[in-house]
Amino acid sequence: MFTLLQVAFFAAERVSAQKGVPRQATLSDIVAQIDREESKALGAMDPSRMDRSHRVELLGKLIFFDRHLSVNGNEACAFCHMPQTGFTGGVQAFNTSTVAYPGSVRQRFSQRKPQSAAYAVYSPVLHYDAAQQNFYGGNFWDMRATGWRTGNATAEQAERPPINPVEMGFPDTACAVYRLKSRPYRKLFETVWGAQAFAIDWPANADQVCRTPSGPLQQKNANSLEPNENPAVMRLSAIDRGRSHATYDQIAYAIAAYEGSSEVSPFSSKFDAFLAGTVKLTAQEQRGFDLFRGKAKCNTCHLDGNGSGSNQHTAAADVRPLFTDETPSNLGVPRNAALAFYSENKPDRYGYIVNSAGSAFIDKGVGTFLTGPNSPNAAWVKLAPQYEAKVKVPTIRNVDKRPNPSFVKAYMHNGYFKSLKDVVHFYNTRDTLPRCAAGARGVNVTCWPAPEDSANMDKTIGALRLTDQEENDIVAFMKTLTDGFSVPRSR
Repeated sequence: MFTLLQVAFFAAERVSAQKGVPRQATLSDIVAQIDREESKALGAMDPSRMDRSHRVELLGKLIFFDRHLSVNGNEACAFCHMPQTGFTGGVQAFNTSTVAYPGSVRQRFSQRKPQSAAYAVYSPVLHYDAAQQNFYGGNFWDMRATGWRTGNATAEQAERPPINPVEMGFPDTACAVYRLKSRPYRKLFETVWGAQAFAIDWPANADQVCRTPSGPLQQKNANSLEPNENPAVMRLSAIDRGRSHATYDQIAYAIAAYEGSSEVSPFSSKFDAFLAGTVKLTAQEQRGFDLFRGKAKCNTCHLDGNGSGSNQHTAAADVRPLFTDETPSNLGVPRNAALAFYSENKPDRYGYIVNSAGSAFIDKGVGTFLTGPNSPNAAWVKLAPQYEAKVKVPTIRNVDKRPNPSFVKAYMHNGYFKSLKDVVHFYNTRDTLPRCAAGARGVNVTCWPAPEDSANMDKTIGALRLTDQEENDIVAFMKTLTDGFSVPRSR
């Protein structure tokens, strides 16, 4: 009998043979595309002809597409954040099964869907607004990349995957620096940040340390979803450790610069052209937009910039709206039993247990972060019960960006939904349709499974009384948020 992981990997390497269905990218295709993107970026590397900002952005791109900066040399940032899907997961087989993507140790999966890296650079440093009584900013679904240490939430987000056991898997932050010193773009890095970046006396066993996936030695904070956030496994002098930390920060700053570039966050959708007055929305798209900021209440959290939402903490008048209010929310999404995470309750061959709770695990989102070792402010601990089960409201820019119309994306933090129509239908009918078990007849159409965790559930949505046509109109509008739109030439 095949395990869920075996089925997911088989599907990730299988080419669709269905007549009339576009061939979807396999796992090998994605890896090959990553290598091509890195190769093209290397070909564009000429520091003498570039100003500083473009040097930093190019450096960030090189790092973003470099799979050698992982414990087994097989996983780049881009592995979970591909351009053709709006910088989120690019393998349909994983989107429809495990939702989370395999780490550098291919048998390890996390509990959440990869967020889009596009527009993440606009997230402010996480802070609590006492007047609004809410948190704003940070990155990741649980906001744990706060930005408090560096002043840059996106850079701090970039620092987590290399040392996350279920992602790039290094046992020490210094390993990313050790590996990068041998990469072909080292001189560009030194041109940007200085020759001291790699002036480190590495121990004789550095290579062995960096080829050993993080495991039980780094699992001291087992209740944290990211137990080895600040490991120090490699033996370095205090001076060399400080230098390594500084270089690691610079790696992250470069990635953040790339994610903020026009290549990743270009504001080039049809909606942006509509705001600029160079194109009109279709009648259906306009109806959807009107519903979005009216009857459907989407603009309450996914701010469109017109100031009509109930929570306008962020710059609502921005002519380039981000379609998020930067707050956390619990929409009552059902549990996704397909997550491989639930079956990862046994030690792997390195002795590491990804999820000791097994099938009993409940994702408590921001609430877990606020009480965990990654929270930077002790005063926030008492707020944790109010944020149990809440996750950050994502941008819906590029929510429909896909390589071809038949490509399946996953939506929500646990990837429960596989289409925008299902998402809108859930927002519309969550509280008006009866409850049913997962897999029951009519599930997601005439009935809904119970929320994974009903604590602090958002009551703004759930009984919107939209018609089927109105649901379709909203989906049509959201499709206008896909980047890469070209204004049609006038005849």
